[in-house]
Amino acid sequence: MQRIFRRSPHAGHLRVLASSLLLLGLAAVPESNRAAERPEIEKPNFIMIYCDDLGYGDLGCFGSKKHRTPNIDRLAEEGMKFTDFHVTSGVCTPSRSSLMTGCYPQRVDMHENQEGRHVFFPGDAKGLNPQETTVADILKKAGYTTACVGKWHMGDQLPFLPTEHGFDEYFGIPFSNDMGQTARPDLKYPPLPLVQNKKVIEEEPDQAQLTKRYTEVASKFIREHQDEPFLLYLPHTFPHWPLYASEQFAGKSANGDYGDAIEELDWSTGELMKLLEKLDLTEKTLIVFSSDNGAANRHGGSNDPLRGHKGSTFEGGMRVPMIARWPGQVPAGTTCDQLCGTIDILPTFAKLAGEESPQDVKIDGTDIWPQLAGDKEAKQPHRFYLYYKVRDLQAVRRGPWKLFLKQGELYNLKRDRIESTDVAEDHPEIVEQLHKLADRYRERLGDLERQGSEKRPAAMVDNPKPLTSG
Repeated sequence: MQRIFRRSPHAGHLRVLASSLLLLGLAAVPESNRAAERPEIEKPNFIMIYCDDLGYGDLGCFGSKKHRTPNIDRLAEEGMKFTDFHVTSGVCTPSRSSLMTGCYPQRVDMHENQEGRHVFFPGDAKGLNPQETTVADILKKAGYTTACVGKWHMGDQLPFLPTEHGFDEYFGIPFSNDMGQTARPDLKYPPLPLVQNKKVIEEEPDQAQLTKRYTEVASKFIREHQDEPFLLYLPHTFPHWPLYASEQFAGKSANGDYGDAIEELDWSTGELMKLLEKLDLTEKTLIVFSSDNGAANRHGGSNDPLRGHKGSTFEGGMRVPMIARWPGQVPAGTTCDQLCGTIDILPTFAKLAGEESPQDVKIDGTDIWPQLAGDKEAKQPHRFYLYYKVRDLQAVRRGPWKLFLKQGELYNLKRDRIESTDVAEDHPEIVEQLHKLADRYRERLGDLERQGSEKRPAAMVDNPKPLTSG
């Protein structure tokens, strides 16, 4: 028997409360972007390439001297780089839930598994609630064909797989590639599953072939749906550890296994770009390239020049590279330095597809089409940003100011993005304001043992079982 938690019956009351707070000036909601005209292309295609543990400094266009990434660099030359783009968590599961739902993970109860651990594991009972609206749900409503190719990591039970969240097709590994028998035999995980839709088609697949296989499946999907609008979500397995690359790339980079994996990801991106050109889809397709969190503090990744790494709430853990290319719509060779994030993908894609974001529940993202379109008068999308680590609200940001709550350290990210100089003593009024902001969001989204009045439940199943056994 499965039990799936539905949306809170108090959601309507929460919306009324939020409206009242806004009238009182107490709700620190994102600033609305002024209306920006949708492009003439009625329903553009969307390709969202999402790497795993790719650091801020791992791409040539973001300053890497170790990795050859000519195709990704070309994306930047032909599109826009975002230099202040954030995820909502320094680890996989919660970060990915925000990309899908436009919400902080705490709002949708995806910040920890049922045991309070920081990500989901094989056979966990918990998953993304099928009642939540994903970006794929919205685009399907708009007439799109949708596919997820790669790492999911929002629940591996059948009700939680991508095909239950708006995707017509799924091919990939439903969690991290170290959660199998080859990488970590000491932890006694069941065999790593490779899944097609809802069926395990292989156990312990050859990981050296994963990037190539994902690219082949993604290319096939584009070819088959070239005459209709499509969403391709391509969450790559790498450069998450353990690191692999196919024979064409293994041992060829200047940065060991890590560099090999990065350069194969660049090849994969180039293959999709070439296919779009061949099918005359380049000018009909918005490509967004990013990462789920910063690079780990080992294995060879770089978050330069930022402080911190995967798992931390320093900028190196949660500020990631982001590139958007859409020739003729996104101005080429440009940079956006406004605060944006993965929570903005859902409302932006919805806007461009001619659909509304969810109206019955609150989301945290906002439409950043004005930024993508190069509107120089576009307002900042977010007045504030929250930095959670699992259930612990560790830092808050408003404008350039970022306060670490327990340490009392204040940084001006506009002048000091590497978080090297604590200026709390010079700005006590800013510290006080940010503590008040934190208190408001402790009440709404929770903090440590506080549950949060606006949190919606994830889903649970009874008697969960891993997809494989062995």
